[in-house]
This record gives sequence, C-alpha cells and structure tokens, in this order.
Amino acid sequence: MSDHPFENTYDLSKEELIKLEEAEEEMLRNNLGKAEEILLEMLADDDECIPVLNNLAHLYGRHFSDFEKAVELYDKVLRIEPDNAWARDARRRYQRYVGRD
Repeated sequence: MSDHPFENTYDLSKEELIKLEEAEEEMLRNNLGKAEEILLEMLADDDECIPVLNNLAHLYGRHFSDFEKAVELYDKVLRIEPDNAWARDARRRYQRYVGRD
C-alpha cells in the first residue's frame, strides 16, 4: 500500500486505512463529531484495532477533554499491546487529570 505515508504495521485493509485517514483528516478540519463517528464505526467492526483505539483516545483526550475515556482507551491498548510506548506515554499525560496512576 505504497499510497499511504506510514507503514501498515497492523495489517489494516485498504478500506480501513482509507477510513482511518478520513477520520484523521476530519480531526484536522475540526470536524470532531464526524471523526468520532468514523472511529466508533471502525471500532464496532474490530474492538481491538490498535490504530483506531489510539486515534479515538487522542480525540477524547486532546479535543473533547474527556480524560477518563482517553485513559480507559489507552488502558485497553496496553492490555492488547503492553509494549506500546506511545499509548503508555499518552495515558500518563491524561492520568494526571483524572487522578489515576
């Protein structure tokens, strides 16, 4: 899938990659409800998709200030993939706001 600017580490389908890029574009355009809709739809299809969980956690933490939900999603990522440093660092950042260590 050379038309995508990142390595497809999680072996996502072409359709999943397109939807993920669409959600990220909606976040950049500040169409946060649309981004959430796309990501939640993707999560309904695969509730353990690391890129979707990470993007949704980022959306909730950074854009919606729903730190509890962001931490919950990052916790799920880390249960699936304990060595995910990005999720661990992001979770730590939001844990400060919800009083969880």
